[in-house]
Amino acid sequence: MFVSTEATILHADLDAFYASVEQRDAPRLLGRPVIVGAGVVLAASYEAKACGVRTAMGGAQARRLCPQAVVVPPRMSAYAEASKAVFKMFEQSAPLVEGLSIDEAFIDVRGLERISGTATEIASRLRRQVREGVGLPISVGVARTKFLAKVASGVAKPDGLLVVPPDGELAFLHPLPVERLWGVGPVTAKKLREQGLTTVGEVAQRAESALVSTLGRAAGRHLHALAHNRDPRSVRVGRRRHSIGAQRALGRSRRSWDALEADLVALVDRVARRLRAARRVCRTVVLRLRFDDFSRATRSHTLSEATAQTQTILTAAKGLLATAASLIESKGITLVGVALSNLDDESGTQLALPFAPERASALDTALDDLRDRFGPDAITRAVLLDRNQGLSVPLLPD
Repeated sequence: MFVSTEATILHADLDAFYASVEQRDAPRLLGRPVIVGAGVVLAASYEAKACGVRTAMGGAQARRLCPQAVVVPPRMSAYAEASKAVFKMFEQSAPLVEGLSIDEAFIDVRGLERISGTATEIASRLRRQVREGVGLPISVGVARTKFLAKVASGVAKPDGLLVVPPDGELAFLHPLPVERLWGVGPVTAKKLREQGLTTVGEVAQRAESALVSTLGRAAGRHLHALAHNRDPRSVRVGRRRHSIGAQRALGRSRRSWDALEADLVALVDRVARRLRAARRVCRTVVLRLRFDDFSRATRSHTLSEATAQTQTILTAAKGLLATAASLIESKGITLVGVALSNLDDESGTQLALPFAPERASALDTALDDLRDRFGPDAITRAVLLDRNQGLSVPLLPD
């Protein structure tokens, strides 16, 4: 696969997105610590982050860490509108834009120098346009590979621009902590540090076979490549998701089994509807759990046939939840998530036609139609009546 010899890939990432929108729309919040979400932290401004507040933290803990913080309820429609405005600017800056989430994207500006300027000039202009046109701070990293551009934007935060020249890639990358490697979370970082590997450079010095022995074949080979800045991936427009998922943070209070199953029903309803709206089917249902001690567990089940039926997916998800009952009882649960993977386009019918009966039931189709016409909350399951179903976070198209 072609990799440019010049730094022409931008990674643009809005800073503390939800919190920045709140500070933009309420000037009294500028310069003050802001927490979005009361029960669970959905976002925190950099002023709140400086006190130790982090996304997905319990609201009570966040307020103890930062008692002077202003806590505001989330406004998903405002975030969605801000995202649309920013992505319009991304797409005006270059034809190759690959969205990663509603607040970040890769932009390939290769070949635009004569009409738009250098990559650095394009990045500087984009930052200025987003600040002046949408009123939000954005950090941009510029590099030869997608991986390094993302690392650079992270180092540039908040509200910065960092260009990594091709002849300075490893000099920039190798002193950074291992957590900067894409895909290294707390568990992997702990394993690496137990091996005495604290920087990217130390990972690069370790033989690939040694990393495979520690982390497994896929992760070991992946991190060995990234530590040498080997990343051949190109910026892809219209990239389809490999999975469709949703999750809900539950806080630290004990939850009854009935309440937990209701949370699962709401999540499955949400992801199954997204699956059908994207004209796709799934083969694998994945359940993700996080416990009071911050440990995690994942369960998955592969179906005999691809489907988009809510009830089939829900049955599989409930079965997975039952296998984790003892863990939930002993540890307590703070987050539940459902993801659908092994996706494919709905086959056997033309895309303009309804799903075949074995793919999506008549009830699914009728409910989808009602929700499209009257809104997502127009009709719901009886078990969800009078229950808080959590927030529906704005997403890029599936």
